[in-house]
Amino acid sequence: MRYLPLTASDRAEMLARIGVAEIDALYADVPADELLVELPDLPRARGEMEVERIMSRMAAKNLTASAAPFFCGAGAYKHHVPATVDHLIQRSEFLTSYTPYQPEITQGTLQVLFEFQTQVANLLGMEVANASMYDGSTGTGEAVLMAHRITKRRKAVLSGGLHPHYAEVVATLSKMASDAVVRMAPDVGGGEDLLEQIDKETSCVVVQSPDVFGRIVDLAPIAEKAHAVGALLVAVVTEVVALGAIEPPGPQGADIVVAEGQSLGNPLGFGGPYVGLFATRSKYVRQMPGRLCGETVDAEGKRGFVLTLSTREQHIRREKATSNICTNAGLCATAFSMHLTLLGEAGLSRMAALNHEAAIEVAEALAQVPGVEVLNDTFFNEFTVKLPGDATALVEKLARDEGILAGVPVSRLLPGAGLDDLLLVAVTECSTADDRAALVAAISEAL
Repeated sequence: MRYLPLTASDRAEMLARIGVAEIDALYADVPADELLVELPDLPRARGEMEVERIMSRMAAKNLTASAAPFFCGAGAYKHHVPATVDHLIQRSEFLTSYTPYQPEITQGTLQVLFEFQTQVANLLGMEVANASMYDGSTGTGEAVLMAHRITKRRKAVLSGGLHPHYAEVVATLSKMASDAVVRMAPDVGGGEDLLEQIDKETSCVVVQSPDVFGRIVDLAPIAEKAHAVGALLVAVVTEVVALGAIEPPGPQGADIVVAEGQSLGNPLGFGGPYVGLFATRSKYVRQMPGRLCGETVDAEGKRGFVLTLSTREQHIRREKATSNICTNAGLCATAFSMHLTLLGEAGLSRMAALNHEAAIEVAEALAQVPGVEVLNDTFFNEFTVKLPGDATALVEKLARDEGILAGVPVSRLLPGAGLDDLLLVAVTECSTADDRAALVAAISEAL
C-alpha cells in the first residue's frame, strides 16, 4: 500500500472546504501544554533496514514480562493464557470476523458475542451486558455519560481509589461536554469520606474495587447513599480475576459495572488491545452504549441471533447514538470468552485462590523486611507497600542489577502527589516460588 502525500494546494483546498484558515485550528480543543512546540529530535529519514536495526537496539534495552520475575499490575496483569486460546483465535472464522453489519448472515459472530454477554453479566452480577468496549478506561467514561443521560444531571464524583488513568479519561470527556467532576484525593489510607460528596446534584459516583491501591471496597453503603439522592453507582473492576473470589458489584447495589477483561485470554501488550466489559440493569438498557446481541428463532423455528440494539454512531445513528465508539473489540472479547469457558466457574475460583495465596505469601514476607510497611488490611492479588526511600529508584535498581520487575511505583500513576515512597506489587499465578523469594531477597538487600 503506497503512501501518497498531499500537495500544498490539496491541503489548502481541504482547509477551505471545512472553513479554517490553518491546520493548527483543528487542534484548538487540545490543551496547549499537550502540543509539541517543535518536531521531535529524530532523523528526518532513514532506510527500512536502518530503522529496523535502530528499533531492535532500542527494544533490546527492555526487560520483558516473560523474561523476568514480574510483579507489575496497576490495571494490566500477567496471567497464563492457555495455548488453546491462542490456537483457536487464529482460526480464520474467528480472526476475520468483524462488525456484523449484516447480522442475518453473520450468525456465528453474533452467537459468540451473545455467549460473551452472558458470561460477562454472570461474572459482574448484572442483568444485561453489551458486546464489548475498547477497554476499562473508556468504558468508565461511557458509564459516566450514560449516568448523565439517565439522571439528567451532569456531576460525577470519582473515588480517590479509582485508577488515575481511568479518572483522566472521565475528566477529558467531561471537559469536552462541560460536565462537572469531583475527583477525590488519592485514597492511600482508605479513609476518604466519599458519602459526604454525594448530593442531589450528583449523577453518579464511580468506585473501583479492588481499588488502585489493592483494597477491596464495600460498595453497599455507597450504593445506598447514591440511591437515596437519585444518583447511580458505577463500579469499576480492573482485575477481573478477582471476581472468582469476591462478591461481584451487582449484588452490592451497583447500577453500572465496568471492567477491564485483559486478564482473561488477552496477554500484556504495551497497553492494548484490551477489552472493556460493560453491564447494567435491564431498566437502563436503552441508554447502554455499544451493541447488544439477542437470541430469537427464525421463520422455521430454529435458534438464531440478532442485533437487538445497535446504538453506536457507525450504525447510522449519528447524533442519536449513545456511544461514539466506532471499532470492534470482538476478537479480544472472543479470546476472553474462550479462556473463561476453558476455566469454568470452578477453574476461575481456583485461579483466583492461587493469586490470593501467592500475594499473601509475598506480603507477609515483605512485612518482615526492615523499613517496609504493607499498607493493606485486605487485598486480592495486589497491595501497596511503603518503602524507606524512593520506589522508582528501587524498581530501576532491581530491574538493572537483579533482572526483577518489582512492581509499579505509585508516582508513575500520580506524579507530583508526594507518594514517591509507595510501590504497587501484583502477584499472580504466573509467579513461581523462586520468583517470589527472589523479589523479597532483592528488596531486602537493596534496602
